[in-house]
Amino acid sequence: MRAIWKGAISFGLVSIPVKVVSAIGSEHAVRFHQMHQSDQGRVRYRKVCELDGEELAQSDIVRGYTAADGRVAVVTDDDLSELPLPTARTIEVHGFLAADDVDPLRLGKPYYLSPDTSGAKPYVLMREALRRSDKAAVAKLAMRGHEILALVRVQDDVLVLHQLYWPDEVNSTEGVAPTERVRVTDAELDMADTLIDALGSADLEEFHDEYQAAVEELVTAKLEGAEPSAEPEAAEERGGKVIDLMAALRQSVEAAQGSRQAPRSERTPKPSAKDANAKKTVSKRAAAKTASSRSSGAKKSTSTSGGSAKKTAAAKSTAKSTAKSTSKSAGKSTSRGGAAKSADTSSGRKTAKSAAKTSARGPAKETG
Repeated sequence: MRAIWKGAISFGLVSIPVKVVSAIGSEHAVRFHQMHQSDQGRVRYRKVCELDGEELAQSDIVRGYTAADGRVAVVTDDDLSELPLPTARTIEVHGFLAADDVDPLRLGKPYYLSPDTSGAKPYVLMREALRRSDKAAVAKLAMRGHEILALVRVQDDVLVLHQLYWPDEVNSTEGVAPTERVRVTDAELDMADTLIDALGSADLEEFHDEYQAAVEELVTAKLEGAEPSAEPEAAEERGGKVIDLMAALRQSVEAAQGSRQAPRSERTPKPSAKDANAKKTVSKRAAAKTASSRSSGAKKSTSTSGGSAKKTAAAKSTAKSTAKSTSKSAGKSTSRGGAAKSADTSSGRKTAKSAAKTSARGPAKETG
């Protein structure tokens, strides 16, 4: 990796030659260019002097500072490199603290510190001293045109330098938190705790950039002259809506538990095979009895077609009574099936048998 700064760590009277290299590789981004819509020509930016309109090369450009009264001071790279600062080429350690004592809000971009020529032994010495004391070093250095506050800590076998924001660079939290009085109940807090437990711990290695993948898919489809394969799902609008907080928490817990457990189809209680078969048997018997009654009634009607109207009416009455009895018998048989499922004792069986006998006597009385 290319060094972006070279110098030394000043660890008391110990000097550790180091190189600073970036700890972050290329960040996720799909690079777009600005183009002319009509002919897709690239839009370029040219550096032009506003006084004479001359286009300038990079070598023609210098660094300058304009004062409030209009005066201009030109500052070169050599001027900056010769500043009488101890941090110009030195990472000057000023003290130590526990790494956990640093507010994460203050942490900026990280860099790796690599030992330079003849710096291996003092580098390892400082690394092991920090590891043994479980401390991090607070230091200052001048890099890329300004002095930065830094935190030096151990990561694996490497010294890592984190840029720290200066105290006056971090905005105050005043006015950020809700200003109205809000009451959160213990029940809501308990449900929030349950949701935290249900979501579980996060593994940062499992996350990936879905937006970049979607943009790359879109670009690939357009290059091939095709449209994206699927319509994007409309995002649910949540802002400004008054919601039932407890209901939302409860639904979130259920969704989180469902996503972390085995498929619900394997865990949801299903009706037993015995219950299903019992219901099917009752339905079949009722249908069979109804069909038998209709068939019997039809036969009687055919055999007595030459008889008197009185016999025909009697046959119809018998058919209706039989159908009613069959319907009641089917209903009682279904109740008997439910009773048999819920009761395993001998008294339950006797009740079911008694209900069956009563059902059998019922149609006989009505028919007679």
